[in-house]
Amino acid sequence: MVVRRTVRWAATHGAMRLAIRARARAGNPDAEVLSDPVVREDPYGHYERLRTAAPFAGGAFARVSVHHDVCTDVLRSDDFGQIGGSRTDGVPPLLQAALRLAGPRPSVGPIDAPSMLAVDPPEHTRYRRLVTRAFSARAVARLRDRTEAIAGELLDDVEREAAAHAGRVDLVARYASLLPVTVISEVLGVPVAMREQFLAWGDGAAPSLDMGVDLRTHRRVERNLGELDAWFRGHLRQLRRSPGDDLLSTLVTTPDDDGSGLTEHELLATAALVFGAGFETTVNLVANGAALLFAHPDQRRLLAENPSLWPNAVDEVLRVESPVQRTGRRATRDTTVHGVPIAEGELVLCLLAAANRDPRVFPDPHAFDVTRGNARDHVAFSSGIHYCLGAALARMEGEVALRALFERFPDLAAAGPGRRRRTIVLRGYESLPVLVPSPARTG
Repeated sequence: MVVRRTVRWAATHGAMRLAIRARARAGNPDAEVLSDPVVREDPYGHYERLRTAAPFAGGAFARVSVHHDVCTDVLRSDDFGQIGGSRTDGVPPLLQAALRLAGPRPSVGPIDAPSMLAVDPPEHTRYRRLVTRAFSARAVARLRDRTEAIAGELLDDVEREAAAHAGRVDLVARYASLLPVTVISEVLGVPVAMREQFLAWGDGAAPSLDMGVDLRTHRRVERNLGELDAWFRGHLRQLRRSPGDDLLSTLVTTPDDDGSGLTEHELLATAALVFGAGFETTVNLVANGAALLFAHPDQRRLLAENPSLWPNAVDEVLRVESPVQRTGRRATRDTTVHGVPIAEGELVLCLLAAANRDPRVFPDPHAFDVTRGNARDHVAFSSGIHYCLGAALARMEGEVALRALFERFPDLAAAGPGRRRRTIVLRGYESLPVLVPSPARTG
């Protein structure tokens, strides 16, 4: 098993890692972002080096676009599909042989079929239809009161911890992570008491979305995916015996259009993806939003004076600090994008974070402005048929979490620099220390 996993890493991440490093040494901005954690602390200047009049620039290993209109057109086009799955178009024969030797992954990964992130219609349509009702605008509206209650409970805990530790609290560990994982656990019907373990599994598996990870990281990802996979198998067996009033119970017990329902593999992939996606990016949204508001006290004042701006502020956070920085597509047929011929099988990468700072769409694009009129035009949730299923839930949670935080603690302050996650695709904070003023000090 260890040998096969090492072979799989070498044929995928290992080979890609060598290619990315070679391109970085040649000065390619995209490769520098992918290969250098220091550059990733603030990648936006490197993204701007890719912003020319041309629709695409040369990336680390594929065409990349930083343009809002190009990214939107690619993401909405029927001429492009997901990169994931078992296809090996363009993979050298030696690496194809290595992948065959390694065999399939022992656990379900978020970028491997039958995950919704890895398949196109009709499979994607079928899976999405089964879960979309739980994330509709009406369903999210019903969750708002409960989310506000969870936020209040967590902020009570934050206040108690601050009192015991001279006012210092890690906002990610004690609030930004716990709120979304609690909400999605209740929606799906998984034990809230296990939320710390779920967060640990999610953090360990997050680099599975990245490219060119080192062998040690790859092994950690596989271990965490394997443990989460094993837990979900047991949990789904339990739900078959005793279903509840939750989304996973519905998936287990509801037949599909043909009367057969999801296979075990499809059920595991859908459950794990919806669960992980239900909190991973929202953790980043809340922490990124808090950090931006610490850095921009003028924007905090605007929100305090006019709380109706909070929904727009959340979209501005998503635009300025996209929790998902990039996504890729593969051409399913020969096509043309903005006058550029793209051959069938060719990869195209959309730098969502750069498209969200396109000056042709967003005036003064690097400024954080909670009153921005078109903040909602960002592509942080992607676009087209793969538009984020949980976008409405994420927006609601982000608004509730940030508003409750700064209304409860109007004098909340950063207590030193935060520590960024080392992931590439997901951008957020691993730790964000804050100082919670005591009632005595603020009174």
